[in-house]
Amino acid sequence: MQVTAGAGPSPAAAARRAQVVAATLEVIAEAGYAEASFARIAAHAGLSSTRLISYHFASKEALIGACVEEVVGALGREVGRRLHAETTASGRLRTYITAVVEFSDVHRREMSALLQILLSGAWSTEVGPEPAAAPLEALLRDGQRSGEFRDFDPAVVAAAVQRSVEALPFRLAVQPDLDCAAWARELVELFDRGTRRDPA
Repeated sequence: MQVTAGAGPSPAAAARRAQVVAATLEVIAEAGYAEASFARIAAHAGLSSTRLISYHFASKEALIGACVEEVVGALGREVGRRLHAETTASGRLRTYITAVVEFSDVHRREMSALLQILLSGAWSTEVGPEPAAAPLEALLRDGQRSGEFRDFDPAVVAAAVQRSVEALPFRLAVQPDLDCAAWARELVELFDRGTRRDPA
């Protein structure tokens, strides 16, 4: 039996979905995407049957999509909240890097699971109307138009920034005591020097 479209899930159903998503992220972070079977997820979540998963998610793809949406949504809300206070392109770039690094530090399992999902090919960062780095690329273009940033290819620099912050969860997996604040400062300095019009 599948949940049908209607007035929306009940609080109990929403709580169960959230429980399954959280368990899935934990299994992927601990054991890898390939090991994230419904049976293993159900056992990890303390569910009596995999039917309690398939009741809410018609397929593994649907479940993984919900996992991606959960992590990306939380990250986007946090980064967006902090960017809102910035009035300059350089400030937004600095805040973007710092916010993503801090989120990755606080939400280590979730970010590790997300990147394992993406690397497995189970989900694409290009799903949707625009690439994942498009907002960052737009930020860089704004900085060029305002005169804060020098001339460069925004797509290349956006990809470099994106890959730099995405590397952190993998580093934390082998170096859990890494100084994430120092990591953020180094990245901010690197990309500040690389983008500003008059490097010191």
